[in-house]
Amino acid sequence: MMEAAPERILSYRSVTKDFGALRALDGVDLEIKRGEIFGFIGPDGAGKTTMMRIAMGIINPDGGECSLLGSTDRRKARVMAGYVPQLFSLYLNMSVMENISLFGSLYGKPAGEVEQRAEYILSRVGLWGFRDRFAGNLSGGMKQKLALAIGLLNTPEILLLDEPTTGVDPVARREFWALLYQFNHEGLTIVVSTPYMDEAELCTRKLFLNNGKILDIGTTGELLSRYPYKLLSLGSGGREIRGWLEGRPHIVDANMFGSKYHIVTDDAESARSCIETVFKEHGSPLPEIRGIEPGLEDLFVAFAGKEN
Repeated sequence: MMEAAPERILSYRSVTKDFGALRALDGVDLEIKRGEIFGFIGPDGAGKTTMMRIAMGIINPDGGECSLLGSTDRRKARVMAGYVPQLFSLYLNMSVMENISLFGSLYGKPAGEVEQRAEYILSRVGLWGFRDRFAGNLSGGMKQKLALAIGLLNTPEILLLDEPTTGVDPVARREFWALLYQFNHEGLTIVVSTPYMDEAELCTRKLFLNNGKILDIGTTGELLSRYPYKLLSLGSGGREIRGWLEGRPHIVDANMFGSKYHIVTDDAESARSCIETVFKEHGSPLPEIRGIEPGLEDLFVAFAGKEN
């Protein structure tokens, strides 16, 4: 029997999932609360899509338990959930409104109810004026808004979106996230997966996932407070610098961020002296070295390196 308005809207308890010899999820424990924007953060193959598909009852875990809206019968519970998969299949030779009507009928909703809901939701996402346009003639950002509208057709309590802005231009990404914030402020719980750390910042809480394992969970502040190293920024340099620094005392790692290097160290002053020595050895001018605060990408790289 389903609980009424549970504080815990989606939970995973020791969930494992195997695809042949590949362990896609390995003992995942997680509770997502009503009203959150929760992020699944990790690279391709981390297990984000598998977590979404298990939540929606599309696939079952091989071990452990997942409950959605207080019920372990997720196929029953998903009538109150919306889902926008990574490869959302729009019918490109049909109009925006025809796509909405088709998916509404698949949800088992009466045509009149679908039409009324469609006008409201398409207006909200900015597509009502394009309702007669073929989906194939929409821009990438508009296609994602249409997928979002379809995910919201059944007035869900929770919406799961799997990498919804992949391949979308930066302006369309900002517009899409502005819409997510609007719906969240109106009470919709949102779970979104993304490989983008700037989008991870926008989530209330997030988990770092790699190779099917949760590396850490928390708010941005909580996660960054657990960064285990000091960080130096090296003003510029070529790719050879990583090799120069590899294995040197107090240099844990060196990674390029744009045209700069982030030097991970357990002792900032010793690392600074080491870098100066290395550049002298190679007869190369020394770039600016300065201490910086870590970002989520630095944190993920550190956690993933420890896990590996």
